Amino acid sequence: MRNIKHLKKAAAVLCAAVISFSTASCGNLDAEKLDGSPAKVYTSTNKDSGSTKKQAKAKNDSSSASTAEIKPEKEQPSYTCSLVCVGDNLIHDNIYKEALKLGDGTNYDFTQAYEHVSKYIENTDVAVINQETLVTDSVEPQSYPCFASPTAVGDKIVDLGFNVVSMCNNHVLDQGEDGLISSLDYWDSKDVVHYGAYRSAKDADTIKTMEVNGITFAFLGYMEHTNGFFLSGDGAQVIYLDNEEKIKAQIEEADKIADVVVVSCHYGTEISNELNQQQVDLTPKLVDWGADLIIGTQAHTISTCGYIDKPDGSKAFVYYGLGNFISTMYDTKSLVGIIGKLNVIKDPDTNIITFENAKAIPIISHFEADSYYDDWYNCTVYPYAEYTDELIEKNYVEGFTRQTIEDCLAYIPEEFLSIE
Repeated sequence: MRNIKHLKKAAAVLCAAVISFSTASCGNLDAEKLDGSPAKVYTSTNKDSGSTKKQAKAKNDSSSASTAEIKPEKEQPSYTCSLVCVGDNLIHDNIYKEALKLGDGTNYDFTQAYEHVSKYIENTDVAVINQETLVTDSVEPQSYPCFASPTAVGDKIVDLGFNVVSMCNNHVLDQGEDGLISSLDYWDSKDVVHYGAYRSAKDADTIKTMEVNGITFAFLGYMEHTNGFFLSGDGAQVIYLDNEEKIKAQIEEADKIADVVVVSCHYGTEISNELNQQQVDLTPKLVDWGADLIIGTQAHTISTCGYIDKPDGSKAFVYYGLGNFISTMYDTKSLVGIIGKLNVIKDPDTNIITFENAKAIPIISHFEADSYYDDWYNCTVYPYAEYTDELIEKNYVEGFTRQTIEDCLAYIPEEFLSIE
């Protein structure tokens, strides 16, 4: 149980508890108001290196305090941070072809694609995206069924403020092992945590972590399948959701070194808002093993979200299906996604983690066309709050109406649905 596990670690922070600490009761903070320090990103290779519980330095003897120069107190971490997560960044050819045109045919300019939703990502402490397509320049850009996206997409993602990239999805082997390694090389060149696909068995067993504002996050990612493509097992690695023994061991290991264990699951039935049996059966197991936040993708439309009780009495949170962040999938339900957003609060005395102000913010993938066989244009993603009737009329997907959107949103509990 987490409470027992943290008793040993709690002694370290008790030394710092004598300092007046105003953030110990931070109820109902709004994510936009949490201006934490920049995240410290690192990779943990053993059980103790990821700990955020740091002993306070001993104070100088009172006998020397009068003669020694008085130094200002070191700023204490806030133990609060904001987190957002988005679904599949699914880069179809319509999107990258338009970006090339916007870059005058020489560079890819993806500004238009994300300009309406960038405000949700900016100034967020932890921003997680599921990169549904391989990002690599080792091959020419490709669309369905075997995707490859230019590295300019990745550059834009980082510019938007995403600092955590999930690669656990069914398209991660679209360009074989060489394509996967090339994409890993690209993400290694960026100041991000990436997880869900690995260059070796050792890499797969190294828990990826991030520390921000005195809170350590661990990131794990698993997928249901990889479209019939498989790795040899001698080099690059991915972990499938049916390998429950491996997943349980990794989550339990992550739970020892981190305050918040984030598990990305590429699961769910495509183009269905309903949960399938795997989601119903597996998700509680993940929580029992130590997962704190579960991020679901794959269905290309949205599913429900909510709290789940943990064995120690605290609560985990799960977004069963975030849908697409952006795509040009030709299906009415696939146009509706959500941005998950919440505040992470750590009690510095007990090390208990709580999630507050959890939101599901609806977004709409938009694109227009003159015919099915021409290049589609105005490929972008809008907040639903800004999606007018005129834009609905312009959206190229036949049968897409406001009622379609509302039918999807009915799966989100009212307490979390946030039209903003």
